[in-house]
Amino acid sequence: MSTENRAPRGRRAPAAHERQRDPERTKARILEAATAEFAAKGFAGARVSEIAARAGVNQQLIAYYFDGKEGLYREMNRRWRAYEAQEIPDDTPMGEMVKRYVRASVENLGGRLLAWDGLADTGDDDGEEARERDARLQHEVEVIRERQRAGEIDDRLDPAVLHLIATSAANALAVYPQLARGLFGADARSPELVERYAEQLALLISRAGNNGDAPAGKS
Repeated sequence: MSTENRAPRGRRAPAAHERQRDPERTKARILEAATAEFAAKGFAGARVSEIAARAGVNQQLIAYYFDGKEGLYREMNRRWRAYEAQEIPDDTPMGEMVKRYVRASVENLGGRLLAWDGLADTGDDDGEEARERDARLQHEVEVIRERQRAGEIDDRLDPAVLHLIATSAANALAVYPQLARGLFGADARSPELVERYAEQLALLISRAGNNGDAPAGKS
């Protein structure tokens, strides 16, 4: 990732009067503004000055609290993982899990952030963040295998393929809002459409289970 906005050596910390009385509230405002900016422009296109303006804070506070743009992006990812672990744990029923990811993709702009990361991908998977990402993905694939062993999901399906399909589909409203408008005649973020899409996708994914005429592994 670019380091163009990392705090240079010697940059002073904001004076006491420049900092908000409630640091956590200020951090939350910065993170909310950063999410919107990164979702709109990607990591490379986002500017610390614009994030500060959106949050209504001095730009130096971003360096002070997050060590610049890279640190801010890492903190966003860390908070997403914490949210995911709490709100969408591994034992969530498959249909409900799909619904929650659809809602989170739209409400938290996670789908757009993931899309920007993919478009900017250089194939360099040697960094710590890439290793952590891949470890999480392999864990999620193993969770699908466990569901297959338990008879919840058809064991003819490749779990990695199913994961990629489900992830892509869950993010579709956030990544393709123009298609959603054309297909449904509605804003992709409208609560009614989000719920309609979540329900339909959950139904579709459930067909990967063993509720049909043939048992898992049988044709």
